[in-house]
Amino acid sequence: MQLFLKFSILIIFVAVLLSLGSAMFSLMRHKPGSRRLSNALTVRIGLSILLFLLLLVAYYTGAIQPHGLLPYNQ
Repeated sequence: MQLFLKFSILIIFVAVLLSLGSAMFSLMRHKPGSRRLSNALTVRIGLSILLFLLLLVAYYTGAIQPHGLLPYNQ
């Protein structure tokens, strides 16, 4: 289950980056009033929210553990 969650998080993150790249391409190549840019950004926002929720679920189920850069000393 942990591997599936981590793989899902990675896939959604890559999809967010691809959607952002698609929006940038649309901004550069298409006419200003195009719906393609707004659609790409809407998909990116939806995927980002899904990624955030998946990270919360993975944290609360114990599939992922936060860590700092420095070891924790008690």
